[in-house]
Amino acid sequence: MALVPCQVLRVAILLSYCSILCNYKAIEMPSHQTYGGSWKFLTFINLVIQAVFFGICVLTDLSSLLTRGSGNQEQERQLKKLISLRDWMLAVLAFPIGFFVVAVFWIIYAYDREMIYPKLLDNFIPGWLNHGMHTMVLPFILIEMRTSHHAYPSRSSGLAAVCIFSVGYILCSVGRMREGSDNPFINSYQPLEKSKNGHSNSVQM
Repeated sequence: MALVPCQVLRVAILLSYCSILCNYKAIEMPSHQTYGGSWKFLTFINLVIQAVFFGICVLTDLSSLLTRGSGNQEQERQLKKLISLRDWMLAVLAFPIGFFVVAVFWIIYAYDREMIYPKLLDNFIPGWLNHGMHTMVLPFILIEMRTSHHAYPSRSSGLAAVCIFSVGYILCSVGRMREGSDNPFINSYQPLEKSKNGHSNSVQM
């Protein structure tokens, strides 16, 4: 009986991420047309990771329901692989990156919001969408961890995968620096006010 609410919750979270991604992509900002597009923002990468992760969760739930009681060993073997992928992605990507994005964003925001989310962006990104990108990520992932059992990979393999992702992101950031970005960790938007008054230097993770 407890599985049904969890399944519904995962579907709701997945649909929430789909909505957030669609609304974010619909925003017309010059930075989306420059080198890397939306993929140069860790916030966007994190949203994609979370959507893929919860998509795998939903697929696992559906496969579990279809496999239950069938006695098909091949289907059960495939289900175990899917569960292993889900647990690996949670431990290596979904939780570490989700926690990092939320924690770093709000710490810098509290210190000086102009460094990471200038007031100018309020004209482009509604408040609910900002919280969807930078707040609800952590509660969603904590709910998943609390309501479901997960078998995590070994510490060494998990740390290795996180390091590979981090190095890849840093290398891409170096490429952005050469294209004009002034910080490898906090991605600079191209001037958003250029179409209005000719100058701006807004920043977002």
